Amino acid sequence: MSFLRLRDVCVEFPIYQASSRSLKKALLASTTRGNLGRDARDRINVRALIDVSLEIGDGDRFGLIGLNGAGKTTLLKVLAGVYEPTTGYFSSAGRVSSLLDISVGFNLDATGRENIVLRGMYMGIHPHEMRERAAEVAEFTELGDYLDMPVRTYSAGMMIRLAFAASTCIPPDILIMDEWLTAGDVQFLEKAQRRVETFVRTSSILVLASHSLELVEQWCNRGILLHHGRTLAVGPVGEVVAAYRQLVGATPPASTVETTAAEVTEHPDIARIAAAAHAEPGAV
Repeated sequence: MSFLRLRDVCVEFPIYQASSRSLKKALLASTTRGNLGRDARDRINVRALIDVSLEIGDGDRFGLIGLNGAGKTTLLKVLAGVYEPTTGYFSSAGRVSSLLDISVGFNLDATGRENIVLRGMYMGIHPHEMRERAAEVAEFTELGDYLDMPVRTYSAGMMIRLAFAASTCIPPDILIMDEWLTAGDVQFLEKAQRRVETFVRTSSILVLASHSLELVEQWCNRGILLHHGRTLAVGPVGEVVAAYRQLVGATPPASTVETTAAEVTEHPDIARIAAAAHAEPGAV
């Protein structure tokens, strides 16, 4: 039985330096939100997720929604095993396929056909098995002769077709997708949805983060609303979307909204520092 389970999960990014003026401004703006703290080494931490708890089980199609900087991508990376919680508990069961970065697992100088095998290797699938499925993947993409051209010549929509087709040719137990899928054309989105629905019906899980409420309502049956890294609502997707619309209606214009913790972590300097922190054992 596949599942994703979080209990009081927090994700914090330590800030090792704050010398630039723009970084200081971002940190100063975040202090009024209570999203800064200090760890045992007296380092300043930005809290991207704060006490998030949820459980996603077989057959769930789960949507993540929230304003920019709410913590959606951070939560997706926790669910995909990219980030470990700073505190709290995360457990899962089932093979995960994550579509968080359209270019991961691709060699831009290799052809589309060659990248089908490379993407499979990135997902832990033996090259021989991917070669056996290459014809099926090629047919699903409908890219024709472009599959024999270097991927660097592809448009964003063509990359999406290739990445999605290769990543779902063997139905994963858990599929995690970020916003970029919405860049695909309508015809491909309908085709992708039919494929997703097929393996969701066989006791699989879909987790989708999107700013498109229509897409979330169409694809998902449950969801979570994040705001400043915290959970505002979890439950049936209709109720979560309604809570989001209420939030947006009560949110001040963008020019008066203060910087949130998750937005601070998207600052170029902090994003670089955070990535380095997760690469260093014992950094968080």
